This record gives sequence, C-alpha cells and structure tokens, in this order.
Amino acid sequence: MRTYFDLSEVQGDLGPSAVTIGKFDGVHAGHRAVIGELLRVAGEKDLRSVVITFDRHPLAQLDPAARPHALVSNAQRLELLADTGIDVTLFLTFDEALASMTPREFATRVLRDVCGTRVVMVGEDFRFGAKGEGDIEMLRSLGAELGFEVDLIPEVRPGEARKVSSSWIRELLADGDVERAGEMLGRTPSVRGEVVHGAARGRELGYPTANLSPESEGLIPADGVYAGWLTDGEKRYPAAISVGSNPTFTGVPPKQVEAYVLDEELDLYGHIVDISFVARIRGQVRFSGIEPLIAQMDDDVAGVRDILAGR
Repeated sequence: MRTYFDLSEVQGDLGPSAVTIGKFDGVHAGHRAVIGELLRVAGEKDLRSVVITFDRHPLAQLDPAARPHALVSNAQRLELLADTGIDVTLFLTFDEALASMTPREFATRVLRDVCGTRVVMVGEDFRFGAKGEGDIEMLRSLGAELGFEVDLIPEVRPGEARKVSSSWIRELLADGDVERAGEMLGRTPSVRGEVVHGAARGRELGYPTANLSPESEGLIPADGVYAGWLTDGEKRYPAAISVGSNPTFTGVPPKQVEAYVLDEELDLYGHIVDISFVARIRGQVRFSGIEPLIAQMDDDVAGVRDILAGR
C-alpha cells in the first residue's frame, strides 16, 4: 500500500481510481465490507483502489469537546488498512483548510484532480465539505459534471437492527464486552505500548506482570480481568490481563494494563508489545488482604487456561 499524507505529495494523479472516504476508526467489519466492495469494483473495472481518510476525527477540529476516543492509533489504522490489500491511502490532516473546503472544492481538487476518480463508494449517510453541506445527491450531481459515478454501499447489520459502527464498539469496550466488540471489529481488540517498570507487586505475589506505559495505543476496555494474548514481535503468549487501578492497593494509576504471561519468564522491559483481549473473566474487586487476592488470581489464571485452550 502506498500512503500519502498531503495532497501535494501526489505527482500527477492516482487515476483512474475507485475511491472510498471515511474515518475508518478501528477498520471494523463495516469498513471492511466497504473496502471489499471497493476492491471488487476496482478489479472489475481495472481501477486503482484508493481510501481517503483523516489523521483525526473531524470533531477534533469542529467540536473538540465532542470528539470520541479513537479505537486505534493512526499507526495501527494504517497497518489495518494495508492488510486489506488496497493500493493507496490518502491520510490527510483534518485541519482548518480541509474542514473549510466546499463540497465542490473537495470533489474537484481531491476526487478529480488528485485521485482521477471514476467511482466513489460511500454509505447512504455520507456527508462531505464544509459543515457537512454535501450529501449523496450533491455528490452524484458533481460526479456527473466531473466524470465519476457514485455507488452506495449497504450498511453491515449482523442480524440486528443496529449497524456496525465505531460508536457501538466503544460502548461494548466500555462495558468490558470484548468478545462482542471483537465480532464487530473482525479481530480481537488490542492495545499496544511499551513495557515499563511497575511497583513489582505482581512479582511479590508470584504473578509477575508486563506493565504497559500509560501512553499505550488503542482503546482500553473496562476495568477487570481478561483472558488474552501478549504479542512480542513474532511470538504470541497466553496471558491473564488486568485493567484498572487495582483497588486492593493504593497509589495505582487508573486504567493500568498489566499482563501475566502464563508459563514463561520473559524480560520485556522496553519492548513494544500488543495485548489482545479475548474474554472478560470478572470485574475489579477490592480484597480484604493478600491471601484472598492470591486465591482469586489462582482462579483467574485457571480460567484463562480454559478460555484459551485450543485457540
């Protein structure tokens, strides 16, 4: 996949191309359905497949207080897009200049001049241009003038009334329902970060953990204990994962992610790892002392083994 971060980087145009446009936060099952259709049409018509997306949610520029938390970092999003097999990503900075483009300016400068667009593929609720003034009918009208057609992509509704969306996945993660969120994403939810030194309480209790830096990438699910995986480079290890402030102890920062790797003693300090959440075992509990905490940790690890067996 070729990635451009500014319109000025494109020499000539990318056309003839089939284009889709969106935030693509999480590159979830709905996004993948759109991209799958994009690739099909591009293949049939001998067009280059192009995804236009943005470095931040538009609300970060238009209404920062209403901006949702991103499901994945920009680096993760680009990796996920590359995995789909598309040819080009235009990863544009959603700044004041882009936000103020009229629908006609966007269609002319970006779709025609830069992308050489022949087909635009979007959902029926697609809006574009300054203040979202452009809708599907305007896009079709501009396409007739500028030389591209517009295809509407049906929403993905997995046997339910509600369509797959990034906002729904955020709700599921906030509830700790990582299994359902994984179904919507089409993969196991995960976070990425550097392993840093912690308070070493886990080691003292017989369960040494890899502690992620607070600057981890990806949306962390609800506090609790999870079965999952820790991936370090090409190696994946089964892990019992704790998320939260660990209420049995004082002075622990909120939303701390710790992973106890089963049956391995690893030196991971300074490594960038991915921690994936397969299933939630329980919420966080304040224990009356160390002994009941250790007994619960023993049960948690046994539960992790059962959940991950054969996966």
